[in-house]
Amino acid sequence: MHGGAVSVTSRLGEGSTFKVTLPLGKEHLPAERINTPVSQASTATGAQPFVEEALRWLPDAPPPAASIDEALVPSAARATPGPARILIADDNADMRDYLSRLLRPQYAVSTAPDGASALRAALESPPDLVLTDAMMPVLDGFGLLRALRADPRTEAIPVIVLSARAGDEARVDGLAAGADDYLVKPFAAKELVARVRVHVENRRLRQAAEAERNRLRSLLSQLPAIVNFLRGPDLVFDFAHPKAIEALGGRDVVGKPLLEAVPEYRDQEFPALLRRVLETGERIDGREKLAYLVDGSGRRQPSYWDFIYLPVRGANDQVEGVMTFDREVTEVVHARQAAEEHVQRLAETNLQLAAANREAEAARTEADAASRAKDEFLAMLGHELRNPLAPILTALHLLRLNGHVTRELDIIERQVGHVVRLVDDLLDVSRITQGKIELRKQRLQADALLARSVEMVAPLLEQRRQKVVTEVQPGLSLTADEDRLAQVLSNLVTNAAKYSEPESVITLAASREGALVRFRVRDQGSGIAPEMLPRIFDLFWQHQQSLDRSKGGLGLGLAIVQSLVALHGGKVYATSEGIGSGSEFVVELPADGDDDALAADAAPQLGVARATALAVAERILVVDDNIDAADSLGYTLRKLGYAVEIAYDGPSALALARSFKPSACLLDIGLPVMNGYELAGRLRESADLAAGARIIALTGYGQEADRARSADAGFSAHLVKPVTVDALTSVLRS
Repeated sequence: MHGGAVSVTSRLGEGSTFKVTLPLGKEHLPAERINTPVSQASTATGAQPFVEEALRWLPDAPPPAASIDEALVPSAARATPGPARILIADDNADMRDYLSRLLRPQYAVSTAPDGASALRAALESPPDLVLTDAMMPVLDGFGLLRALRADPRTEAIPVIVLSARAGDEARVDGLAAGADDYLVKPFAAKELVARVRVHVENRRLRQAAEAERNRLRSLLSQLPAIVNFLRGPDLVFDFAHPKAIEALGGRDVVGKPLLEAVPEYRDQEFPALLRRVLETGERIDGREKLAYLVDGSGRRQPSYWDFIYLPVRGANDQVEGVMTFDREVTEVVHARQAAEEHVQRLAETNLQLAAANREAEAARTEADAASRAKDEFLAMLGHELRNPLAPILTALHLLRLNGHVTRELDIIERQVGHVVRLVDDLLDVSRITQGKIELRKQRLQADALLARSVEMVAPLLEQRRQKVVTEVQPGLSLTADEDRLAQVLSNLVTNAAKYSEPESVITLAASREGALVRFRVRDQGSGIAPEMLPRIFDLFWQHQQSLDRSKGGLGLGLAIVQSLVALHGGKVYATSEGIGSGSEFVVELPADGDDDALAADAAPQLGVARATALAVAERILVVDDNIDAADSLGYTLRKLGYAVEIAYDGPSALALARSFKPSACLLDIGLPVMNGYELAGRLRESADLAAGARIIALTGYGQEADRARSADAGFSAHLVKPVTVDALTSVLRS
């Protein structure tokens, strides 16, 4: 057709060459074949393509629900009490019937013959997904799409448009109109089912995330300190603590810029401080700052405040807003000022001096009470966040087991892991400040300890393509708490990785120097300014970071390292030659006696650990009042080959145990009717467990007192939510 030629040459064992030759210009081509516009005709040429596709996918008779391929059943539909609801809008009755037959085994399907009927049905009872034809009478698919997006009740519902228009231009038009997906008729049935499944699951994940955000807002409202979130360059209120609204005379500030919501701030320093946090990413602390606020009667009143302004970072690690922790200390300031005036004016009177001392003592008592409230809140926050994180992690693992490996899934998994680490850091700080950390010391081999520490940081190192070089003195050992010392070293390696460029080298060394064992972590990163070295182990402190290289976190890691090292009787310090010259962190711990003897003592313990890994629980009873957590965990264990029964309270668990005879029980502690401790005792007293059965606590409570109480109640192990599937199966096999 182009006036050209094609030829081929080939030799056995050497390969082939195809040669295409085309003449230049267009004079050799007929005039009627030049610049002919290409029409984008419909690809739907009648019912036959759909009939052929259906015959390839469906059996002769409509299949029962149980015969559908498990890979096509949406995991969200399986994991929730009711199926997702799908609304189909199409003026072709045969097409409506065809689509209904494809989707009805897994979803609750309703149909409409035109866009107007579909809109009425969606507004009356919003579905989980709308599947609409593009061309319909009364109201076409694009009109339906615009109407759905214009109503707050339906604006977030995913919409898939079916159209006979093929080509990229048609697809772009559909997506530009607001569709979430676009399929060209005729389409593959399996592709349609797969796309519906993805959009339904994504919607349910978004709904779950929104519920967790609302839960977090509720928790923040209960804080003893006033917490506010301000977003963007105009510092728009995203969240305002009820006490903040009270202090502002009951004004409605959410959704408004700071200076519009609090105009009296225009001549005060607070807006400038907040913008500095937004622009630099640095934390700002204030003590007893004087502020003038307008109360409910419109009068400008002075008050004093302690505050902490922290940057809030988005997914791209850029500073997107500011989180404020404010505490009014007007009464404390006035009390102190009054006490000072009393001391000056009434120095001659012992009675008045005693009264001033009592006022000061009351202020200190108030501060102590606030500190205790903070620690109790951190413990409660950790438990409340761990419970919903558990089913999220299990659901992610299930998606991977079902073959769903996507970039979005990796992002969710990384961010959930980040939240888990933040919760663990907060709880560690709470335990340390309350003196509740107890060390379980044993003799450790230094090389094994370093290997474990590097393994804990492996995902971050792989992401940043960094290499860790270990240098260990042969035979070196020491007495320490293995878990806590591994936490110390992994925190230091994490810190080195975050503040070093990708593909850089980090050195982790261990050696004995006299009466000390020294661990050194060296990096080639950004370094530390000399004036900052004394502050790097302070709580919530972070080195000033540029906007494009912010490292995130809460500033707890090094403070936890220092506390854990101190509990071991050691010390930690850092050295650096300045910005851009890298850093070295050194941990010094008291050395043991003869290292060869310590290594000999450690060998039998490893053998025991390997031997006990042979026992495998085959029948598992899962008990949790969180239906999502129980069902997803049960489904995961079944996929791994276990026989599983699920109960949502204690009496149901006891009834199941009589017939199931479990060889292992996974119990939540905070159960309704009877708690996990009572249930464990009742199971132990009954004859309904298999010989040698183990009862394992799987709970959001992770304090040392909680572990001790579960051991007293007869639990064989204590796992803290969220737990990875690998960690759980390791306990089940041990």
